[in-house]
Amino acid sequence: MLPNYFDRWDAKGLSGHSKTIFDALDSLVNELARKYFRQHGTDITNSLRDIWSETFASWFTEAKWSKSGFLPAAEEYLETGMTSIASHTLVLPASCFLSPSMPDYKLNPAQYESITRLLMVIPRLLNDIQSYKKEQKEGKTNFVLLHSKENPEADIEDSIAYAREILDRKKKELLEHALTDGFNDFSKPCRHLHLSCVKVFHMFFDSSNRYDSNTEMLQDIQKAFYIPVEVGAPKPLLPHSGSRQRYPTVVASYHFDQRYKNRIIRLAENSVVSHPISGNPYMKMPMAPKLKFCFM
Repeated sequence: MLPNYFDRWDAKGLSGHSKTIFDALDSLVNELARKYFRQHGTDITNSLRDIWSETFASWFTEAKWSKSGFLPAAEEYLETGMTSIASHTLVLPASCFLSPSMPDYKLNPAQYESITRLLMVIPRLLNDIQSYKKEQKEGKTNFVLLHSKENPEADIEDSIAYAREILDRKKKELLEHALTDGFNDFSKPCRHLHLSCVKVFHMFFDSSNRYDSNTEMLQDIQKAFYIPVEVGAPKPLLPHSGSRQRYPTVVASYHFDQRYKNRIIRLAENSVVSHPISGNPYMKMPMAPKLKFCFM
């Protein structure tokens, strides 16, 4: 089985497509590890392998569930599903090459920060809320479907609402961890990369299952790569007429203390003085009104 080869990271005995997949990932991991070693002097090869091994193990677990018809508990499914969505598999290695870099020990699956676990669970919930119909037809497990089965008195909309409630709570936690200092050892660029990845999944699954659609993302792709940004022509500044303006009387009540309670300060009406600018008699602008204060 392919996950076993990734677990021990040894391609001996593999052939065909499995060998191609293993060799491609092995090449990717080695390339990233060499680059990181040149920059930081630390070997992260085994850490990168562990992330991919963990991801393949989760894919294999879900494949076994689907093939055998086994239905795990919703919480057990979510623990596996948040790994199989593989968002952390992309973000954590990329975070190693930001500046400042992510600490290399954060690549250890046993030491994932809360923000990383939030990055993992939010895309899974987004996906499952929008794709439960498709996965039900394909005989796959899904958090919404499992919750509905565990709660027969509730209908599918209740299960969707339950998943959305968890999702909303997790998104608030992610924003707090991403935008506030002191929650973890990640630098601001690392935290923002976590947030950006979640935004991508939000684009895919917020209102529908756009990820599996052949057409719904076309307009977004066009805007991102092909359609030029439209910048409107700047509006010309209108020249000042130079006309004299009158400012109305402004009355305001101010409570200084008990002695002057309800006293009124009156801003006396005054004319605007037209004043030439830089010796140009045609360019005039209003001057601020003179203030006269009187206590009534």
